[in-house]
Amino acid sequence: MKHPPDTSITDDSAKGTFRGAGLGTFGGVFTPSILTILGVIMYLRFGWVVGNVGLLGTLLIVVMCTSITFLTGLSMASIATDRRVGTGGAYFMISRSLGLETGGAVGIPLYLALTLSMALYVIGFAEIVGDVYPDLDPRWVGVVTAIAVAGLAIRSADLVIRAQYIVMAVIGLSLLSFFFGGPVDDTEIELMATAPDTISVGFWVAFAVFFPAVTGIEAGVNMSGDLKKPSRSIPMGTFAALGVGFVVYMTMPFFFSMWADPVTLVEDPFIMRRLAYWGPLILLGAWGATLSSAMGSILGAPRVLQALARDGVLPGPLRILGRGSGEDDAPRIGTVVTLALALVAIYLGDLNLVAPILTMFFLTSYMTVNFAAGIEGFLQSPSFRPA
Repeated sequence: MKHPPDTSITDDSAKGTFRGAGLGTFGGVFTPSILTILGVIMYLRFGWVVGNVGLLGTLLIVVMCTSITFLTGLSMASIATDRRVGTGGAYFMISRSLGLETGGAVGIPLYLALTLSMALYVIGFAEIVGDVYPDLDPRWVGVVTAIAVAGLAIRSADLVIRAQYIVMAVIGLSLLSFFFGGPVDDTEIELMATAPDTISVGFWVAFAVFFPAVTGIEAGVNMSGDLKKPSRSIPMGTFAALGVGFVVYMTMPFFFSMWADPVTLVEDPFIMRRLAYWGPLILLGAWGATLSSAMGSILGAPRVLQALARDGVLPGPLRILGRGSGEDDAPRIGTVVTLALALVAIYLGDLNLVAPILTMFFLTSYMTVNFAAGIEGFLQSPSFRPA
């Protein structure tokens, strides 16, 4: 079985990992995670989910999706506290637990999922802009936005994190505006009320569209190379973000059900703006959430690609993608490649089309992480001693 030299397996992937920006738990894990969780799906598709499957169906979807992510978070935490975590986040963990072959098998789909995530968030941003300015072509809005976000990421990961603090404050205010809003029409809670079959989708389609909303843990984990103490920050930041997201997503369906009928929820994807106390604040929050989520993806995806290249998983000519730039070892070449791939999906994609594809990628990734942690625990490997 062929392996690359040891230096590429253990050392090169971690170089720069602990020389980087030195982000803490709040800035490096919680912030990018919660901003991805409370992102495009919440603003543009959560009311749509409630309209399609009803209040009880939505609560069941939230519990199922969060349970999957929570179990994956436990697995990531166990691996992160067992060994030094380098650049590449979930890929690094899997490859060091089950070997480069298994790590590579999930690392490439994970990278593509993160790249597609950026496209999803930018498409959502363009959809919101198109709702406000109908004369603008959403595809070109998306292209320009993606280039701007990538440019900011190339400039400085730390700069992006600082910008995300402002976005988080705006999202918090927008949620307050929503919770203090009111109904479009008088309606009563009907636990199983759904839109007519002619305009609605089934439970599993709604599940697939919603699931990317809880994949925000990837945003923090994939910044592992820029954390001061990954083994401490990853578990704390991940579970804190999951907890906050779960409370928000379990609360909002009640307000949607009380304030709008299922047909309205399905036909108006941006219904939150109409229900909120002050609609423009929802607009600002949605813009901020989609852009910050895109920033999280454009920061995480190139770092996975960088780790893949340094481990020799990618073919020879592509190992240039493992190069870092500056004192923080930023993967600028990988960022440009990621941007190019995302632009294709942005120009051709649709939110309801991209989200289910993302769900498949992330479920595969999570399954592998859980499998890795489970096998290590079952075999009671002497080298596996999570804190």
